[in-house]
Amino acid sequence: MRVLSRFIKVACLAAAAVTAGGCDAFAAKASPLDDPALGGHNRYERCLALVKRDAARAETEAAGWSAAGGGAAALHCEALALVDLKRFAEAAQKLEDAANQSAAAPSLRAELLDQAGNAWLLADAMGKAESALSSALALEPKNEDVLADRARERGAAKNWTGAIGDLTSVLALDPDRADIYVLRASALHAQGRKAEAGADIARALGIYPDYPEALVERGTMRLEAGDKSGARTDWQLAAKEAPDSATAATALAHLKLLGATTPPEKK
Repeated sequence: MRVLSRFIKVACLAAAAVTAGGCDAFAAKASPLDDPALGGHNRYERCLALVKRDAARAETEAAGWSAAGGGAAALHCEALALVDLKRFAEAAQKLEDAANQSAAAPSLRAELLDQAGNAWLLADAMGKAESALSSALALEPKNEDVLADRARERGAAKNWTGAIGDLTSVLALDPDRADIYVLRASALHAQGRKAEAGADIARALGIYPDYPEALVERGTMRLEAGDKSGARTDWQLAAKEAPDSATAATALAHLKLLGATTPPEKK
């Protein structure tokens, strides 16, 4: 469910309100999505509840609802079920279809396209991810989250210049984003711009002292500079600050390669 959580929007999609009935527009035709035992106030909310309970069944029911004219709400729920089933390319296409069928405000259509871009990224389809995210930005050019998502996609595609451009745009909108400074530092580091990368890490740690992601990146830079002790300290602190996280796993892997001891449990 960790992957699925970023795709869920628990509300009746405005996109579905193309008929007077909104999310319940097709409730006259009997459907398991009308079962109040699922919880929620309409088919969309019940469909989301079913995704969490049984994604395969939710995908089948949402597909039937879509075929009956359920519109963007049905497509969105079907896509969420496909994400949970790790059928990312199919989910991405459904999300794009939902955005194209939506009569909602540009902000919601941009959100659907952002989700499509992330699903394409999970499907390792970089070109399609870039296209979907760029379409989202055409609707909302100053959306920080979409800019950051496209930067991550560009980083995954090793388009460091493009990633840096997007991250710089985010920082122009909000200069206090420690996470964005770390991402930009990583992209600058990949380009060999080590002094600039180090400055971004310092900015991140100035905003959020002991920020685990920043410590992992700084540890890598310190090791490259021959400072094994500094690298060890950073990675041990990162693992201590964020136990049981992906960041901690990265820090511990670095420590293992360094032959260093792991940190004590955080109290």
